[in-house]
Amino acid sequence: MNILTKKIFSLDTEIFGMDLSDLSIKIMQLEKDGKFERVKGYSCTEIPPGIFEDGKILNREKAVFFIKEALKKTQPSKIKTKKVICSLPESKVFLRLITIPKLEEEEIAEAIKWEMEANIPLPIDQVYFDWQVFESEIKEQQEALTVAAEKKVVDDVMSILKEAGLDVYGLEVESTASARSLVEQKEQEKITNSFIVDLGSQRTSFIIVINGVTCFTSSIPFSSDGINDAITKMLGIDIKEAEKIKLNQGIEPADVSNPIFKASQYLLENLAGEIEKTLDFYGETFRSKPAIEKVILSGGGSNIKGLTDFLAKRLNKKVEIGNPWVNVKIGKNGPIIDNINSIRYSTAIGLAIKGMNYEN
Repeated sequence: MNILTKKIFSLDTEIFGMDLSDLSIKIMQLEKDGKFERVKGYSCTEIPPGIFEDGKILNREKAVFFIKEALKKTQPSKIKTKKVICSLPESKVFLRLITIPKLEEEEIAEAIKWEMEANIPLPIDQVYFDWQVFESEIKEQQEALTVAAEKKVVDDVMSILKEAGLDVYGLEVESTASARSLVEQKEQEKITNSFIVDLGSQRTSFIIVINGVTCFTSSIPFSSDGINDAITKMLGIDIKEAEKIKLNQGIEPADVSNPIFKASQYLLENLAGEIEKTLDFYGETFRSKPAIEKVILSGGGSNIKGLTDFLAKRLNKKVEIGNPWVNVKIGKNGPIIDNINSIRYSTAIGLAIKGMNYEN
């Protein structure tokens, strides 16, 4: 769902995606290449703490500096367009699927506004909001996917992008962009109903996608950095070594004979428990909706060796690491980013897909 979408009035429709988070800026531009599609330019720039914090901009000057630096580093080609679609932090956005009566088009906006006032923790005049209406299985009703974002967060993101010399063509919720890249859009077959677990360095987001539509999101404080901290304390090693061991050795076997699993067991059990709670909530709240068929792991934390097997056994569900290129027609040569690093770009790739197809 978008908070902002600008209409294009020129023939230059090149638009790149920017995933702006607390500790990194990821950039991705895709372009059509005959019947295939390819990466024109991408980059990932790590940024120090204290510039962004939970969606807030703490140091505007440095934020603008690192955005410009990220654009300078793109490869294999430099990104020349100034047109960008940028992510909005999940923690500052309220996304809900609500039910409204069957109404005439001019009455829908007022009904949605009334429902949103009852469902978001901020006054309606302090947020920008948008919605998309779908047919309901109940004839007398409609469903509306609603999204609201705090005005200050949106205005601040817009202003630093403009200070960096960029022309903003869209602001989109992280979850929507991630779902676009990770959930395969099948033309003839039914789209798999999925639960995306986006394991970030600071927090983890849950995204439920039903029939290709993001209908619920939430986040928890579980993070891949938390796993690293637990390993450093247990083994008495530094963070860099903990990250290396986590990726290479991981939590296999998932029992106390493995010091990595032993160090992180309580965190992993909490993660599994939160996923179970969210699945139960989904089942109770959306009783008319189909069941979740699989769990997709994304984000840098998804590369912990053995995590998919642990969660599959713990949840008794199909669990897999996502493929963020599943909706990009890469061709035989494959993506230029290896599989381990590609999953970190899920949001940026989703934004880039939207940018490449913006005219549509």
